[in-house]
Amino acid sequence: MTVTEKRPVLVATEADDITADMVIAELNRLDVPVVRFNPADIEAGALTVSARFGTCPAPVAGHVRTPSRTADLDQVRAVYWRRPVWPTYPNLGHDDALFAAAQARYGLGGTLYAMEGPLWVNHPLRVAAADYKPAQLALAQRLGLAVPPTLVTNDPDAAREFIAAHDRVIYKTLRWTPYQRDGVPVTGWAELVTVAEIDDSLSVTPHLFQAVVDKVADLRVLIVGRRVFAVRITSGLLDWRTDYAALSYDVVDLPAAVEKALLTYLDHYGLVSGSFDFAVGRGGELWWLELNPNGQWGWLEPHTGLEMSAAFAALLAGDTR
Repeated sequence: MTVTEKRPVLVATEADDITADMVIAELNRLDVPVVRFNPADIEAGALTVSARFGTCPAPVAGHVRTPSRTADLDQVRAVYWRRPVWPTYPNLGHDDALFAAAQARYGLGGTLYAMEGPLWVNHPLRVAAADYKPAQLALAQRLGLAVPPTLVTNDPDAAREFIAAHDRVIYKTLRWTPYQRDGVPVTGWAELVTVAEIDDSLSVTPHLFQAVVDKVADLRVLIVGRRVFAVRITSGLLDWRTDYAALSYDVVDLPAAVEKALLTYLDHYGLVSGSFDFAVGRGGELWWLELNPNGQWGWLEPHTGLEMSAAFAALLAGDTR
């Protein structure tokens, strides 16, 4: 028998998510009920959604149910859309799997999107709009942030000209996707690229090339509601994500103009949280790199003492400070 929670926070994420665990622990400390689920659970019958439209005074009425918890759709106070995984139905045939996966995404997802009351951190449709790197670069420049010279192209000649015009250039993916080579998962880090590496195969799809900033450190800025956490990451690495053991951390204050620009940035996309990355130049200048609307931050809290998980819990609980 499941427990129907009053005014719960829905936490949608994969099974193993230490960062979500940190936020849930803070919500428990605040005595805020939590209903945690992963959309992929619906495939095994461990998640049930039921919603009614047009038959009751409310625009949508129904519930989401896990084996231990039930959330009435009209009672949900907030949704933490953390790192959910959608079902793929590998045991079905190809066409049936595509059909079932689409029904799950648009049935469960559409029902949750129909809720009017909850705060979303962040709404997936707004995350999707904010996830296009070319649009990110243009908005950053409009807001007065320094953007490194960048080229997005599938023209091999344009790529060669750009690389030749700058001292060092990196290639970055425009969107992370699961990728394997010989059955081994790999991740695309920011890597140096030379003119000699460009061939006609580049014309198949757009690529992002960016001039390397002469940096002394990186900066990760997490915004939760209107709270701003800025951490300087020193490593000497081109891409600090390649070796977490080589990193050192310092809590810093952002220049007021940069903080204002980042808050405006989130407002532009209707986001209430986001993780921003900058490169710190030798003169202290900040070079915009990107926004991850749902970026990782959990590993920073024990290294810095910043109360990031408490800030998320307070936001989800309804504390607007």
